[in-house]
Amino acid sequence: MFQLYHQCVARLYLVDGLPLLLLRLYLAPVMIQAGWNKASSFENIVDWFGNEDYGLGLPAPLVLAFLATAAELVGGIFLLFGALTRLVSIPLLITMLVAMFSVHAKNGWLAIADASSWLADGTIFHNQSVMEAPQKLNAAKSLLQEYGHYDWLTSSGNLVILNNGVEFAATYFVMLLVLLVYGGGRFVSVDYLISKWRSSQKS
Repeated sequence: MFQLYHQCVARLYLVDGLPLLLLRLYLAPVMIQAGWNKASSFENIVDWFGNEDYGLGLPAPLVLAFLATAAELVGGIFLLFGALTRLVSIPLLITMLVAMFSVHAKNGWLAIADASSWLADGTIFHNQSVMEAPQKLNAAKSLLQEYGHYDWLTSSGNLVILNNGVEFAATYFVMLLVLLVYGGGRFVSVDYLISKWRSSQKS
């Protein structure tokens, strides 16, 4: 039994680049979309970065907005092709950290308000607005069922309350950290092709 297990583990080298490829294919469209959204409304992003009343109140908002947009848009494209994977992971990691602490941290962990989650009930994180979400959601559904086109409104999916916690940004951070440490892998990767070419030049 143990011998069979070790044989199977030994054969995993055949697909050792697959998890890294899947990480890149998962992250690339997320980052490209985020960067494109920022580029498409760049003036509003700069205003939001700098405004203390309804935004983040960050210094040098023009510079930071440009860096965040470039990191996500250009970095996402590079991740897609596995080009300079470790290098582009660094500004993306920084962007995720800034997002986690300046935008999402005040809302706790959960991205979607789910009062049944132990991540919202005070075990680790506690957010009173999340705990009140079921009553608010039920009230909204009741109003929409009575006065709105509820079937049409829910035809694309169930209604939820966005909590905007650190969950997604933290998940992307962990995924990017893996790419920083291990690189883009050997499948569909410019980095791997360049590394292979350099090795052949030396030999």
